[in-house]
Amino acid sequence: MSKRKNAEASQPGAQAEQNPPSSPALVTVGPHAFSLHFSPLRLRRRLRAWYTQHARALPWRGTRDPYAIWLSEIMLQQTRVTTVMDRYVEFLLRFPTIHDLAVAEEEAVLALWSGLGYYRRARMLHRGAQFVEREFGGKLPTTVARLRMLPGVGDYTAAAIASIAFGQSVAVLDGNVERVLLRILGQAEQKSTSARGRLLRAAQQLMPPSSRNPARENQPGDHNQAMMELGALLCLPRAPLCSQCPLWEMCKTRGEHPTGPRTAMQSRTAAHLLALRKRGVVTEVLLERRPMDAGLLPGMAELPPLPLDAVQGREPILRLRHAITNTNYYVQVFSEGIKPGGPSAASLLKRVLATPAERSWVATSHLIQQPLTGVTRKTLQRLNLMSVPKVAIQPLP
Repeated sequence: MSKRKNAEASQPGAQAEQNPPSSPALVTVGPHAFSLHFSPLRLRRRLRAWYTQHARALPWRGTRDPYAIWLSEIMLQQTRVTTVMDRYVEFLLRFPTIHDLAVAEEEAVLALWSGLGYYRRARMLHRGAQFVEREFGGKLPTTVARLRMLPGVGDYTAAAIASIAFGQSVAVLDGNVERVLLRILGQAEQKSTSARGRLLRAAQQLMPPSSRNPARENQPGDHNQAMMELGALLCLPRAPLCSQCPLWEMCKTRGEHPTGPRTAMQSRTAAHLLALRKRGVVTEVLLERRPMDAGLLPGMAELPPLPLDAVQGREPILRLRHAITNTNYYVQVFSEGIKPGGPSAASLLKRVLATPAERSWVATSHLIQQPLTGVTRKTLQRLNLMSVPKVAIQPLP
């Protein structure tokens, strides 16, 4: 999923929906202006009809609980919807209110976040809940400016919460919306602040006015979600499904728009040791904490890393690929019983213990409570050492 970071939209004087423009509109963008070749009202009506019929049934849809909406927006940053769904419901069951999250231990929050990546989001969400408890009496503020005060809440997230939870007429501009707008307007991709500002102003021009009672009808929130949904389901980065698009007649591109070169993925090889021991009937696994000053995943627990020269000539028990931002990690996991007559894993464990680090033996039944890195969680699950509770996915009331 694309990174959601956006410039804050100013609140324009939107025309009343009951007396909307029926002709193309003029959008002013900095020193330039261009005429929309369609009516904003016409676009909104077509988009809303499509969204009503085709929107995915996601667990955070249909709720007006600001906390639940805030949580979903933070989780969805740079993370696929399918990855978020289980963890979102699980997180709300454990921390159903802002207060519950605010008084929780950070380690418990990180444990539930394990597998979602970008763990700074979880830390900022936790601190944000504490900030809301302290400064706003446990209730999220309703305006973009005040929401922007929360730790970890940027311009996009503030706009999304303000529109979806409180019916404010403020446009969002994530990667999906940006792609939809560029294609409708016939624009090429431009990686600049000024270009993004122009798109945000165009997005704001298409917004319906603020809802007086968002609990009953929330046109701004539905419009923003519909724009994002269109980009996620039809207006795809590659091979868009134009024949199914409700805005096809209004679109100047009708296909893929020109884009700049993408950053090439890097590749790295990593090795880890799976060290197990028995204490009675309990199986324990050795975990190591990453330093708090580490540049990547500080404070998270992982299988002890091994230098690559220590595993030369050894056969791993598991190979897997794990992506973090623009890097593919090709991970090999080593353990006892590699092959009959092969090198003993005891020498690997001895080498690990010879280096200073915070380590502990953890019962496999308690792994779910640990703030594990994504690759560690994936490894332990594939080796059937860790299970994840199955949560029924249902829309929130």
